[in-house]
Amino acid sequence: MTNIKVLYEDNHIIAVEKPAGVLTQGDRSGEKCLMDMVKDYLKEKYKKPGQVFLGLVHRLDKPVSGIVLFGRTSKGASRLSEQFRNHTIQKTYHAIVVGKPKESRGVITEKINKISFFAEGFTNKSDAELLQEIKKATKSRTAELSWEVVRYVEKPYKIFKSEGLSLLKILPKTGRFHQIRIQMANMGHPIFGDFKYSNQKPLPDRSIALCATAIIFKTTTEDKTVSLQIDLPESWNSLIGN
Repeated sequence: MTNIKVLYEDNHIIAVEKPAGVLTQGDRSGEKCLMDMVKDYLKEKYKKPGQVFLGLVHRLDKPVSGIVLFGRTSKGASRLSEQFRNHTIQKTYHAIVVGKPKESRGVITEKINKISFFAEGFTNKSDAELLQEIKKATKSRTAELSWEVVRYVEKPYKIFKSEGLSLLKILPKTGRFHQIRIQMANMGHPIFGDFKYSNQKPLPDRSIALCATAIIFKTTTEDKTVSLQIDLPESWNSLIGN
């Protein structure tokens, strides 16, 4: 059976753990993506002939790891999409950032020149239709998150001189494209390995130290609350310890 880690599964929803370096959804590169892996898993587990339905309701960037939800049915996808639009799904991220913030915690609210992927009808749009939506979208939107320092490690690598690295817990209130990566960089503490938004060199595996570690959502039919949580990536131990 396809080697994916399933965290939760019912008749309408499935939650899995995405490794860093894997696309959530396929693109023109033809790389095997998480959606393909989950479809293969469902097809094999339930002996389904033909195509397997899987609704995409949110994404994680390719270099980011963590929890991803999918709808196993159109009803499940619609219910999850509604929760994302209404900001009732609670997501928690952890990140390793360069340097030590002056405060132990804070809230960032600012305008960023990116758009949200959590627009109504997103899951059923083609690439061409999405491109048109992007062109019509407002360029500047408010992004808000809260953060707190979990741990600071001084000078874990010579390349950072005296800056060190900080482990942050991050709670996004909005879901803007690349929001956490942009806002951490704007704060002056870019995510470790994120060469797109800082002058860092890419990590050997081109991952970045950002992980979606927890999520709380409602089920489709019973209106039950599900809370999922995963451990920090093992590869982070060499950076900030256990």
